[in-house]
Amino acid sequence: MDAGRSRSHMGGMANPPLRAVVIPVTPLQQNATLLWCTKTRRGAITDPGGDLDRLLAAARTHGVTVEKLLVTHGHIDHCGETGVLARRLGVPIEGPHPEDEFWIRMNPLVGAQYGVPGAEAFTPDRWLFHGDRVRVGEVELDVYHCPGHTPGHVVFHHPASRLAIVGDVLFQGSIGRTDFPRGDHAALIRSIRTHLWPLGDDTVFIPGHGPPSTFGHERRTNPFVGDFVV
Repeated sequence: MDAGRSRSHMGGMANPPLRAVVIPVTPLQQNATLLWCTKTRRGAITDPGGDLDRLLAAARTHGVTVEKLLVTHGHIDHCGETGVLARRLGVPIEGPHPEDEFWIRMNPLVGAQYGVPGAEAFTPDRWLFHGDRVRVGEVELDVYHCPGHTPGHVVFHHPASRLAIVGDVLFQGSIGRTDFPRGDHAALIRSIRTHLWPLGDDTVFIPGHGPPSTFGHERRTNPFVGDFVV
């Protein structure tokens, strides 16, 4: 792993039950995240779109046993090589919501266009729905269905660590694109304001691309979805 390109995030706690390290992958520099339970050192990789050796090196570096893969949505940079990694590790895939199945089916075609040659279609072992929970070691994360960028996008949130993995729903100073098939701008804004803002201003979120931020900072400053935007 190129250690200089990974970033550690702990939700603002000195001794969090959950830790997270971000590893940008694919030519699109998508933020895959290695999450792990600090008690058991069992973990998950979210959105393993590619560069699998780098992701596995990160797990070895931090002494984490990867027990599952989590997917926020079906775009190629987030899930292109998820099926490959699941077979390699012998672990299940959880997520996204089934409304993104059509995107996952397009992985081989889109992968050829965007420089992810190993991309393939897969069927998750578990589709996720709003209100579900996923377990990582002894830690549970809440699942929120947040459509808009894609119809089946989900977000993972760990309340005790004040940490959220939001994929391409929200970015520092921006929001996800909605010009792809079945994108919905109004639904995206509604997802952010209805599901993300109530999680708390001090919640740190890891977006699908770029640096982390907090929901409070975005409520104060984000020109697309801040509280000052009518």
